[in-house]
Amino acid sequence: MIAPRVTRLRLTDFRSFPELDAEFEPMLIALCGENGVGKTNLLEALSLLAPGRGLRRAALVDMARNGGSGGFSIVAELVGPLGPAVLGTGIEREAGASNPTRKTRLNGAPAASSSIFSEHLRVVWMTPSLDGLFNGPPGERRRFVDRLVLAVDPGHASRAAALEQALRSRNKLLEDVRPDPVWLDAVERQVAELGVAIASARRETIERLAALIAGRREHGSPFPFAELALAGETDALIVEHNALEAEDRMRKALRDTRQRDRAAGRTLTGPQTSDLHVWHGPKGIEAARASTGEQKALLIGLVLAHAHLVAQMSGMAPLVLLDEVAAHLDPSRRNALFSVLASLGCQVFMTGADQAMFGELPESARLFHVSPGKVFPAPK
Repeated sequence: MIAPRVTRLRLTDFRSFPELDAEFEPMLIALCGENGVGKTNLLEALSLLAPGRGLRRAALVDMARNGGSGGFSIVAELVGPLGPAVLGTGIEREAGASNPTRKTRLNGAPAASSSIFSEHLRVVWMTPSLDGLFNGPPGERRRFVDRLVLAVDPGHASRAAALEQALRSRNKLLEDVRPDPVWLDAVERQVAELGVAIASARRETIERLAALIAGRREHGSPFPFAELALAGETDALIVEHNALEAEDRMRKALRDTRQRDRAAGRTLTGPQTSDLHVWHGPKGIEAARASTGEQKALLIGLVLAHAHLVAQMSGMAPLVLLDEVAAHLDPSRRNALFSVLASLGCQVFMTGADQAMFGELPESARLFHVSPGKVFPAPK
């Protein structure tokens, strides 16, 4: 299994970093520093090497450093499945432009989008914002599922964006008392085609992930196995019908619910209303009913299983980003986590404010200190 490895990261005017040039050789890297010094900013920069908006899902302009040029750049040197490569992304503040556009470069040459980076690197991550995943609203779980899909299917991002645009167009048409039926039929056909494609991609990824988890489950593991299922009207359609039949039935449902959706001000049919159901496997209870510590351990197990799935489906071990991952783990689970990460076969970046949390890192790992604008290796 090929394990891409970021060896150097250069930032200019990104978040809290005016200039940064840091080298990373080991596969297991711990970034330690006080709150607010930029640890998560480093992980966010690495997450932007994947399609999408990064682990914070922030607007591009918000990533530019206050007091800087108004733009930013991220350049990562890595060794991957196609050999050494240089991946670059960022924005430039152009005169007269209201919204800057994201620019992407591969080995110094302009690239159409960051999707091309997927040939060199796949990225998975976990942040503290996911700690409430199982108790939070369905939209958070849908975004989590889409992130899982995107790591194995880079084209998922463009389909999701196209669906959002089609839904906005349909909602706008429904605002008219007498919307143009031809335009409405055309938009609903697009919504149905994209909706079925997105639901199918989600289903395939979740089914593969569930099968992988079932094949690797250990009842005594400190990171319990999860049981997963997607629930929603569109999810049921693609289980019961082939793609063409599902699209036909979804188009009919959209046509039949125009009055309802006009009153609601949004489209209530489609994968944008689906949910992910998660159970704590060993206990047989809904994840939302598990304790805070159990939910954290369950989430870690789920993210690690996803890393294995990405490796299995893409042929390359993903880059794994774990923000404050050990903060709520007891010492035994924390040590078990470090052991699992060391054997994962991926390059892992993890953060923590308390250096004592990393006291049991394996010999192969390296601790880095993060201070405002700087990253440097801790003395061995």
